[in-house]
Amino acid sequence: MNILSESEQIPIAMESLGVLVTYPLFPYLEQELLRRGCHLLRLYHSPETNHLAFLRANASSIRAVVCDTHVGADAAMIDALPGLEIVSTFSVGVDKVDLVKCKERGVRVTITPDVLTDDVADLAIGLAIAVLRKLPAADRFVRKGAWKTGGYPLTTKFSGKRVGILGLGRIGLAIAQRAEAFNCPINYRSRSKKPHPNYKYYPSPLDLASNCDILVVSCALTDETRLIINRAVIDALGPQGVLINIGRGHHVDESELVSALVEGRLGGAGLDVFENEPDIPEELFQLDNVVMTPHVGSDTVETSMAMADLVIANLEAHVIGRPLLTPVV
Repeated sequence: MNILSESEQIPIAMESLGVLVTYPLFPYLEQELLRRGCHLLRLYHSPETNHLAFLRANASSIRAVVCDTHVGADAAMIDALPGLEIVSTFSVGVDKVDLVKCKERGVRVTITPDVLTDDVADLAIGLAIAVLRKLPAADRFVRKGAWKTGGYPLTTKFSGKRVGILGLGRIGLAIAQRAEAFNCPINYRSRSKKPHPNYKYYPSPLDLASNCDILVVSCALTDETRLIINRAVIDALGPQGVLINIGRGHHVDESELVSALVEGRLGGAGLDVFENEPDIPEELFQLDNVVMTPHVGSDTVETSMAMADLVIANLEAHVIGRPLLTPVV
């Protein structure tokens, strides 16, 4: 369903809305904002060292910020924009938005939940299978002609593996449901027990890692969950275990992860997010038991359009004084 199908049938006065776009986003989103008469101010056209000056120079025009996981809305940005009314992020995570400052200022914040759940969950399962079956290495094996000289080494099956999910929210639950189709027992750790009697709850990440073969990180990034995957958790997962991270790079102590993979203390990893994107530890490049993607969890055409529609629908709701569709603040 198109979220905008109803609102596009009625005139929406967005011509007065000055929108700061912090980072190059899905082209459809910017095109639709322009089509509605929004005045777009593109922060990414300004050198990073000049961002504050850009904000101050355009502050009187900016009532809304559209951001994502690359460049959000921090306290300095919010302070520089006295007319700011709403931050609509093209993501489900809000770790790049200063929620405390937004609450202090009365700035509304919206996210794009649900519409990206399937894609991120699909990728998590895909990464797990790719790591265990070593699909990228197998692809290279065929492409370089090595198949002509012998068979490919045996790998490990995914079906039936114990899957541990760190964060059983929307995305975590979708991952669990997919893994169940592969006859995988589901264990999890969340802030509280969930009403899923077939899933076993563990009170700590360490306990969870000790009782699974594949550990999937799908929780929100908070002060509590930052570096939640540390050396102890990695060692508990062990040399046969696999870590999948489709959450945020800062969930994982990356230096400890690299050491464990290089030393063989961890069996493998599937990583869509990293600590200092796009800079990736070069030690990972030579490891066939590591599969990496460039933070593309929700990056399909279909989902990106749905996310863009939700961003626009929230902005339209704000302008005409209707309840926001997916508010956080």
